[in-house]
Amino acid sequence: MLERLLTEDISQQVKDVFEQTLQKNVHILFFGSELRCEYCQPTRSLLEEIIPLSEKLSLEIHDVELEPEIANIYHVDKTPGIVITAKEEFEIIDYGIRYSGMPSGHEFTSLINDIIMVSQRSTDLNPDTRTFLGTINKDILLQVFVTPT
Repeated sequence: MLERLLTEDISQQVKDVFEQTLQKNVHILFFGSELRCEYCQPTRSLLEEIIPLSEKLSLEIHDVELEPEIANIYHVDKTPGIVITAKEEFEIIDYGIRYSGMPSGHEFTSLINDIIMVSQRSTDLNPDTRTFLGTINKDILLQVFVTPT
């Protein structure tokens, strides 16, 4: 069994933030590979530590080698992969939020913020930005890359 990745103090802080901010259900999909993925197990473990911190969170685990059709549905082509979706009853609503790699360091905060944003079904974008984004009539792929330090 792997050692816990979150200290009790951090777990409690995240739980407190979730209690104050989560409004609706969030469903997280994890995509890993048993065969060739150095960071899959620790990433899965991290998610498995986060999920119990709120009853509004759920987790679904997939192996891209064994379930390529599901990875294709969610456009996951790297492992570990994380997809953060909304859950309404039995419907999964995909907002296109993806993580490739383990969300540690500053990315951990981004992960928590994305979970909150999906739960609230809203962002903090100002109205002018929302209006501008509403005028875009073609698909845009936005990728942010970070390197471990």
